[in-house]
Amino acid sequence: MFNELLNGSSQVVSKSSVVASTDALNQCQQHHTTPLTNPTTPDPKCQVPPHALTVASTENMNQAEMVEEYAQVENDEFINIFCTLTKDHPLEQVIGNPSQSVRTRRQLKSDGEMYMFALTELVERTLCKNVINMKWLWKNKRDEENTVIQNKSSLVAKGYAQKEGVDFEESFAPVARLEAVRLFIAYAAHKSFTVYQMDVKIAFLYGPLKEEVYVNQPDGFVDPYHPDKIYRLKKDLYGLKQAPRAWYNELSNFLVSKGFSKCSIDLTLFITKHRGDILLVQIYVDDIIFGSMNPYLSKRFEKLMHIKFEMSMIGELKFFLGIQIHQSPCGIFINQSKYAQEILIKHGMTSCVSVGTPMATKHLDDDMSGTPIDQTKYRSMVRALMYLTTSRPDLCMLHVIVLAIKRNQLRNISRRLNESFGTLKIPFTWDSGGDKLVSWSSKKQDCTSMSFVEAEYVSLSACYAQVLWMRTQLIDYGFHFDKIPMYCDSKAAIAISFNLVQHSRTKHIDARYHFIKKKVEKGIVELFFVGTKYQLVDLFTKALPKERFKYLVRRLGMRCLTPNELEALANESA
Repeated sequence: MFNELLNGSSQVVSKSSVVASTDALNQCQQHHTTPLTNPTTPDPKCQVPPHALTVASTENMNQAEMVEEYAQVENDEFINIFCTLTKDHPLEQVIGNPSQSVRTRRQLKSDGEMYMFALTELVERTLCKNVINMKWLWKNKRDEENTVIQNKSSLVAKGYAQKEGVDFEESFAPVARLEAVRLFIAYAAHKSFTVYQMDVKIAFLYGPLKEEVYVNQPDGFVDPYHPDKIYRLKKDLYGLKQAPRAWYNELSNFLVSKGFSKCSIDLTLFITKHRGDILLVQIYVDDIIFGSMNPYLSKRFEKLMHIKFEMSMIGELKFFLGIQIHQSPCGIFINQSKYAQEILIKHGMTSCVSVGTPMATKHLDDDMSGTPIDQTKYRSMVRALMYLTTSRPDLCMLHVIVLAIKRNQLRNISRRLNESFGTLKIPFTWDSGGDKLVSWSSKKQDCTSMSFVEAEYVSLSACYAQVLWMRTQLIDYGFHFDKIPMYCDSKAAIAISFNLVQHSRTKHIDARYHFIKKKVEKGIVELFFVGTKYQLVDLFTKALPKERFKYLVRRLGMRCLTPNELEALANESA
């Protein structure tokens, strides 16, 4: 497509070439204007007609003078407002071909980066093929301080027009779970090594395309000689449904070929070991975080990725998936204060009063007036709260209650949300010292329980399912352990877990919840009773008074630190 940009255009003439041609012309003219009495041999490099030498040389001299005059005018900033300021630079500092203009070299860096992969092939349009349109997207890339660091433009395909079985077969691609990312960070804090981040430029364009996919010519880049033709893609393009899977397979095959092993339960975690040291690599589409106790392994991995892909090394992990991460010798702290501030501004709640707890203990009253509420705004607020639970486990119970609100209480829920958003002004920070909370959840059960004991037993089984996932994940990290302690505030639920006999009060419970009995029998997990006063999960199930809330928050490992306190903590430990 962009042969002129990639290979250079033969029609573009730089100023240096004009001057060179003028000098050659002058040399040629000097040979022809030599007196006839001087016997000289004609230069074979300059063959001219034997007649009208004086006239030709005069015209060429006039043309050279005009070129020189126009060149002076072109670079005069007082005459030509579109002139380009020139400055001499050493040749070793010039990027690309020095004979080309700066603008052309910048175009080569942006446009050529997209077409260097030979993505497309111009073919005739056929009626039996599904042709997909393309679209330009412009996006601002921001850092952890919400500052724009890059203006990105992308040419994407409108993948919603694809047909399954025709344009694609498989589209699923694994991505890292948020608890897997938190577990990665907790392990890094436990082993006291630095986590680094890098991302792959135009990652999806590396994936090979198996199916035949046709797209129309993009706006602004239509071939003037073949406007009716279409492009057949040779590689994946952003927007195609199979693009994420193709990219994951490409990256996975590359890492496995270099000695990495894919984890058994988390397909986005890759591990390699070298002389007792371990290197962990966690991928989330084109974002990669990695770290090792041996700094040499981290540098080696960085060089390895640059060999195969066009990478952007960001450095220490500071901002990932909307989460701010602060690494210090005292531990790793995560928070979402910037995201919370954006939510307050978006919904016009910057003036709301800060409160001590995310939810008051009183019940909601029915809205007798029946005032309608904006459903779009309501759902946006609820989803914002759901994502805030990534680093704020104290908000887990809130979004469950909000989702269960009846229609006649929608008006009062705005007041309840106002209270919850008031707590967002308190920048809670998660301390990942290695022994803090990593995984949490609060959601309604998917079955109907006939008693409180049955509900506790179902919750106990669901909790062990998550513990089993984490245990398998930690085995890949190199940890091997059994007798995992689990605490429950229901003695009856613990008794059911130890009792292998099916009796009338438990025979109706779904069989999938009984698998915890076998794990207790094998000694993989140990159950202990804990009083309600010391049960930490009360924070996830009910609204609590301020003092009780603060006590549980401290026990979970959450701390309220300002950015200045974080910096001071890092300086004291350095």
